[in-house]
Amino acid sequence: MELESENLTKNQKTVLSVLEKSSEPMKAYTILFDIQKKGIKSPLQVYRALDKLIEIGKVHKIESRNSYIACKHENCNAKNSTTFLICENCEKVIELKRDNLSLYFSKQAVKDNFQYRKHNLEIYGICNDCKGVN
Repeated sequence: MELESENLTKNQKTVLSVLEKSSEPMKAYTILFDIQKKGIKSPLQVYRALDKLIEIGKVHKIESRNSYIACKHENCNAKNSTTFLICENCEKVIELKRDNLSLYFSKQAVKDNFQYRKHNLEIYGICNDCKGVN
């Protein structure tokens, strides 16, 4: 994983840096707006960088929000299967880093004669910080 980080292009490093500094998921056009001063002018440049960062596990996509978040787990192997807890109030995102969900889904799939490959699970609720607010 460390070797892959060293081989990132300038655009990939720039996009990753913006996401790592963000406290919440960001849409591609928001990323573009934030980095235009650094020479990235095209949405295609952002999407290419995001695709590569997802491929190597540095970034995850929040499908329901069409947004992206930097992975906070070192040596993350969730390149294809991700599970997130998302607060409905403040939109805080927490990545669950557990391999047991993939194992569980694999076992359930075998029972139904289905080959499990990946998942993107988004679980909505209220985070601890917002429990007292509602």
